[in-house]
Parts: sequence; C-alpha cells; structure tokens
Amino acid sequence: MNVGVLYSRIRRDEKLLLRELRDRGHDVTKVDVRKECFGVHGPPAALEDVDILVDRCLATSRSRYVTRFVEAYDVPVVNEPETAAVCADKAHNSLALAEAGIPTPATEVAFTKESAMESIEGFGYPCVLKPVVGSWGRLMAKIDSRSAAEAILEHKETLGHYEHKVFYIQEFVEKPGRDIRVVATDGEPVAAMARSSEHWLTNAAQGAETEELEVTPAMAELVERASEAVGGGLLGIDLMEVGGADSREYTVHEVNHTVEFKALDEVTDADVPGAVVDWLEARAGVEVTA
Repeated sequence: MNVGVLYSRIRRDEKLLLRELRDRGHDVTKVDVRKECFGVHGPPAALEDVDILVDRCLATSRSRYVTRFVEAYDVPVVNEPETAAVCADKAHNSLALAEAGIPTPATEVAFTKESAMESIEGFGYPCVLKPVVGSWGRLMAKIDSRSAAEAILEHKETLGHYEHKVFYIQEFVEKPGRDIRVVATDGEPVAAMARSSEHWLTNAAQGAETEELEVTPAMAELVERASEAVGGGLLGIDLMEVGGADSREYTVHEVNHTVEFKALDEVTDADVPGAVVDWLEARAGVEVTA
C-alpha cells in the first residue's frame, strides 16, 4: 500500500513509523503540510495514489484543518477529523469522557476572571488551571493560593488569544508521583508506561522517568471506553491512579490524538511501531501474508 504521512517535522516517532512501513515493503509519501495548499475543490498532487493518510502534524491547528480537507477528498485518514476536534480541545475532551460515564477529574470552564475565581475557590487549593489547547504540560498551573490564582488569571486575561479567555479549571488529583500513558489502536492497548516525577507534572516531555507497566483489566476496560468516546483511532490515553499505586482505581484525564510513542517504545518489550503498522494495514484493508 501507499501510506501518506502528514507532517511538519520528522521526529523520532515518525522515523520509527517510516522505517517499519518501508521494512514491510510499503510505499511512503511524505506530505509536508507547510509546503502544500489544500483546495476546496480538489486535493494537492501530493495526495494522488495514496491509500491511507496518517496525521502526524505537530501543530494542532494544522492537524484539525488538514484532516478535515483530506476527509472531503474521500481519502482515508487517521486519525479522523472528528477525533482530532475532540482530543485537541481539553474542554471537548472532558465533556466526551464525562458523557460516556468514564471516571474523569471534576472540571469547570469559566469565561471571565471573576467567574474563574469563583470556580477556583469552589474547588479549593490546590487546583489546576490548564489551557484548553496545548500539549507537553505547557502553560499548566497548580494553584496553591488565592494570590497565585489572582496573578495567573490576570496574566491570562491580558493575553491576546481568545483561547486564554477560556478558563479550564480542574480538581487536583492526588496521585502516587506518576501517571499512566497507554497507547492504543481503536481501543486495543498496545503497551503502557508509568511516567514518574517529583514534580506534579509527570509528562515525559517535562523530563519524567518512564518504565513499562502491565495493562490491567481495569485499565484496558477504561482505555476501550475512552477510545470509543472520542471516536477511536491511534490514541494515547492518560490515566491517574486514585488512592495510590495499589488501589486499581483510575481516572482518565486526557486522550491524545497525535500521540508520541518513542518514549514508550524505548521502555517496552512490545513492538509499538509494528503494532501501529499492523493497525494501518487492517484499516486500509491490506491482506498480509506471513
């Protein structure tokens, strides 16, 4: 098959994927979205003869728009634009999880500094303030006092972009110094890792230590439900253990649609890029002979 890869930068994740595709004899068409124009009446020449497209755009805005255009061209794309739209916005993400009855942190959205302060005071300290769009733990704040809340809200209110005027406030979940990332394909776990740090943020991009973690039946059940809630696809589902590492109770705080998997591939015995390509072949209807 001819697999198109939508990208704006080739990272280690994309290199792993490209190598696996080429090792299996598949053709690869790399589509740098920074250099293409996507018309409303037809696709760019770069998309000709592509059997399936994989969205690996680094920027959320590019991911959401490009996948919508590709869908209009009747070219199969993963992840689909509906999934991208839900996962790219934390408020949409939280709503989808809550509507599906999936355990997720208590969350409120406010639109003025005054109503945001009321929400924060309602949660009590500490609580968490996040941007509605963002990744890698950037611009997230653990708020420990009213004075800190006032300062952070003032900064956000004076920033120019409208998204900073959407105050996404969440309860602070006590976790055992780590959270869990599960990479899954249409709800089927590929592998999982624990991300540990002394800092309250435990993103691998923020320097957290990673180690392989066995996927328990309870985790697998939540992963399947969370995947279905956002529309399925190649996803990174983030969970936190509630009540300690031995409690076996989890809350899903986020689902990521352009998931990075290099850190997981480094710590697990599972073949992560191999599993991703297996899934792509199945999605494209490719018959693979042993």
